[in-house]
Amino acid sequence: MAAMEQTGMVPVFYHADIEVAKKVLKACYDGGVRAFEFTNRGDFAQEVFKEIVKYANKELPGMIVGIGSVVDPGTAALYLQLGANFVVGPLFNPEIAPICNRRLVPYCPGCGTVSEVGKAQELGCDLCKVFPGDVLGPKFVKGLRAPMPWSRLMVTGGVKPEKENLKGWFDAGVTCVGMGSNLFPKEVIAAGEWEKITALCSDALAIIKEIRNK
Repeated sequence: MAAMEQTGMVPVFYHADIEVAKKVLKACYDGGVRAFEFTNRGDFAQEVFKEIVKYANKELPGMIVGIGSVVDPGTAALYLQLGANFVVGPLFNPEIAPICNRRLVPYCPGCGTVSEVGKAQELGCDLCKVFPGDVLGPKFVKGLRAPMPWSRLMVTGGVKPEKENLKGWFDAGVTCVGMGSNLFPKEVIAAGEWEKITALCSDALAIIKEIRNK
């Protein structure tokens, strides 16, 4: 939670190749990222996740690795066993909350209504994910936080590493943003140009810092 809040950005990534995933994780780390979400989106994703958690623990001090795209408690439990430091979902499943709470691991459920955020908070979700962000927009965040100013929100979907876009979200009151494809262009991954990912992360974090300091 602290890493998410301090940096303000959580890269969201999946790849079936363990070595590619490690290279991307290292590139993000070099760019200043300290909280990274690997998504549970492909066959044997858990095997890739297991290896990148081991890699981060050994080679990338201070990097917090969590799992995303979790929709059921069984999957959450599996990834907790593999070392997930936080669990993110595209939806809110109340059955996942006790699984994570028992291990004191943050559960960040995907919420699309004020009522969902409220219910998630009741069940101990300190950070809720506003999803899909490109549909709901910054006005949703601002409107929600007016009567519920204690709410800590991470938005995913529709977030770009551009000043105007990021300013809209942070001015609305998000705690942090989740960013996927815009940080990881397919052609850059295919070419193995890891320094470009480092630069994209570094630039995005610099923009967030500038916005927050104003």
